[in-house]
Amino acid sequence: MIFDTDVFIWVQRGNRKAAALIDGTVEPFLSVHTLMELLQCAKNKEQHRMAKRFLADCGFTLLPLTENIGHRALVYIEEYGISSGMRAGDAIVAATAVENGITLATSNARHFKSVKDLDLHILKP
Repeated sequence: MIFDTDVFIWVQRGNRKAAALIDGTVEPFLSVHTLMELLQCAKNKEQHRMAKRFLADCGFTLLPLTENIGHRALVYIEEYGISSGMRAGDAIVAATAVENGITLATSNARHFKSVKDLDLHILKP
C-alpha cells in the first residue's frame, strides 16, 4: 500500500486508525512527492531526521518519479483537475500508485475517487 501525505498527518496528530493502517501494512510505500511534502512541513532539521527515521523504522520503500508517472500525472490533471480539484501533488501520488499497481491509502477521497484505474483505500479517521 502507498500512503498519501494526509495519512502521515493523522499519525502525527495521534490518530490510532492511521497508525494501525501503517503498522498493519506488510509492504508500505511512499511517493517521492509525499516525502518532499513531509520534509517541507518540518520546522527544523530535527523534524527532518524524525520523519526520515519514522519512515525507515516502518520499512517504507520510496518510489521515484519516473517519466511514465510524470506523463500519467499530466493526463490526470487534464482529466480530473477541473472536475475534482485534483492538484499536481495528488496527481503524482495517484500516478505513482497506478504505475506500480499499488493501493493508495488516503483520507482525501474527493481528490482521488474519480480516477478510474486507481485502487483506493479510504481512511476514515
